[in-house]
Amino acid sequence: MKFSKGWGAVLTIMLLLILDQALKIWVKTHMQLHESYQITSWFYIYFTENPGMAFGIEVFGKLFLSIFRIIAVGFIGYYLCKIVKEKYNFGFIVCISLIFAGAIGNIIDSIFYGVIFDHSFGQVASFVPEGGGYSTWLHGKVVDMFYFPLIETVLPDWIPFWGGKDFIFFRPIFNIADSAICVGVFILFIFYRHTLSKSLSKEEKHKGKENAEELV
Repeated sequence: MKFSKGWGAVLTIMLLLILDQALKIWVKTHMQLHESYQITSWFYIYFTENPGMAFGIEVFGKLFLSIFRIIAVGFIGYYLCKIVKEKYNFGFIVCISLIFAGAIGNIIDSIFYGVIFDHSFGQVASFVPEGGGYSTWLHGKVVDMFYFPLIETVLPDWIPFWGGKDFIFFRPIFNIADSAICVGVFILFIFYRHTLSKSLSKEEKHKGKENAEELV
């Protein structure tokens, strides 16, 4: 079978989803909340659950956030299908595939994890517990585990406001899905910004033409 850009996008998405979910399920079924394994002096597997957005950011309500994610993934999936059919550069397609896969990876947690797992407070969670999960559909928490405290120090006293306080860089805890989104967005805007702008402009013109035809 001849390899195509479409199959490349599918393989990228499937590989990332398998890795992301396999690691999350392992962490959820082998570690208690806030338990950690030190891999190196600057790399930990640290189990935390995120009710909000990437890197622990929490702005909106959980139900709203889950619905927003589903809608956003629908638009990204539609856009990905369009650029595959129109035979855009494979690197550009991979970037969109990374973002799409990362978004789906975290949506799976939000939709299903509250139902298929019980809580992890002081215990290792059970998969499909008899008494039901820790929450309901669309109210699951995203499992995060990568922690890279590259620098741990105490800030000098002469620094205003923060002097004498503990400082950690890099503090956010994240997962494979978050990484895929960030890498996809970074490469997209560094190498394919013009391609993205051109494709979106083309999409707007196409929609404008369709609207004009409907009015005739």
